[in-house]
Amino acid sequence: MKKTLSLRAAVGIAAAALALSPLAAGAETLMMATTTSTQDSGLLEYLEPIFKKDTGIELKWVAVGTGQALKLGENCNADVLLVHAPAAEKAYVKAGHGIDRREVMYNDFVVVGPKNDPAGIAGKTTAEALKGIMTAKAGFVSRGDQSGTHKAEQKLWKDAGLNPEKDPKYFSAGQGMIATLNMAAEKKAYALTDRGTWITFAGRQGDKNPLAIIVEGDKALFNQYSVMTVNPAQCPKVKKELAKKFEDWWVSPATQKVIADYKLQGKQLFFPNAAQSK
Repeated sequence: MKKTLSLRAAVGIAAAALALSPLAAGAETLMMATTTSTQDSGLLEYLEPIFKKDTGIELKWVAVGTGQALKLGENCNADVLLVHAPAAEKAYVKAGHGIDRREVMYNDFVVVGPKNDPAGIAGKTTAEALKGIMTAKAGFVSRGDQSGTHKAEQKLWKDAGLNPEKDPKYFSAGQGMIATLNMAAEKKAYALTDRGTWITFAGRQGDKNPLAIIVEGDKALFNQYSVMTVNPAQCPKVKKELAKKFEDWWVSPATQKVIADYKLQGKQLFFPNAAQSK
């Protein structure tokens, strides 16, 4: 049975809800809505058989932008969420849509762009880099899909005191991270991406990759991932007991080690931090 379901950002929430309603799932099946970075990085395919072996629960998921994942939960079309937009997640819990939010791992965002770095932003802070891209009119491709990455990008522009919407060379892909990186490569422009998806993209491109990491290591680029359960008080069909096992599994020392051990191209993609975030 195919475990993974993926949707383009352009696919409507209603269509996703119809195809993925947890009401049709078996008693020991859990439906998760998650972000594309966990899918594109290969992390979910790696963890799923381990999760099933440890818990006996069959995990199914849909990978969309974090904004869409949260909406799926709000509309009672998922049991649990794995997302990476802390401010939106906290607002989601406060609004009564989710419960038991727990931080489980992190990686970071990086600013990628043409290898010749036409805006001359290498070595600068993220705020300085964004200003440099705007000044040089070098082009920037945004996911534009209210995903966790898009929300992080919007915050970075705001913190830098900039409004990229006024720039004619600010492009909105309205799609997932891989598609956005392909668009940036085509337009010889810059983009913000999570490191895990970047490693996947770069591995596929090999020597033909026209992009490179230009800005990294800035504190502002920290990227936290969390799990939470859709609120059973709002969605009575949510499998609360299975969801509790799911969350406990993510924060367990054994799973945290498994997350740390996952590598691609010899590089660690995610760093467990459940213990630190208690």
